[in-house]
Amino acid sequence: MSITEQPPVKASPYVDTDVLFSVKPELLNDSYVYVHAHLGHTDREMLIRIWRSTVLIDKHSGNKSTLVHAENITFAPVWTTIPKNFSYTFLLIFHALPKACTVFDLVEQIPQPGGFFIPDIMRNKSDVYHLNIAL
Repeated sequence: MSITEQPPVKASPYVDTDVLFSVKPELLNDSYVYVHAHLGHTDREMLIRIWRSTVLIDKHSGNKSTLVHAENITFAPVWTTIPKNFSYTFLLIFHALPKACTVFDLVEQIPQPGGFFIPDIMRNKSDVYHLNIAL
């Protein structure tokens, strides 16, 4: 009698499709707001940065959603250099807005002039926004 070893069988992970179809998309809220900021081509080299004091402000209640994370942009006091004739994109992630919020402002609250301010952003169901920034 000969014993041969068989390679181990790799089992596919089991997914209960009944559960997947029963989950309502609106309940899959991760409680964050994603702001993709796009800067168009500039006619000169520029320096940008974001302050941790940047918030989203609900126009109705005044509630502030704080900045959680930023990608592809530095936090003050460090600057990010944007070369001349170059477009640039960065991502800001904020805590959730109040459920009743329909319009909000993005405000970089800083102790000097020149902070980002984008008023009257209409809320959408995905809480993912693509904003064109003019400097």
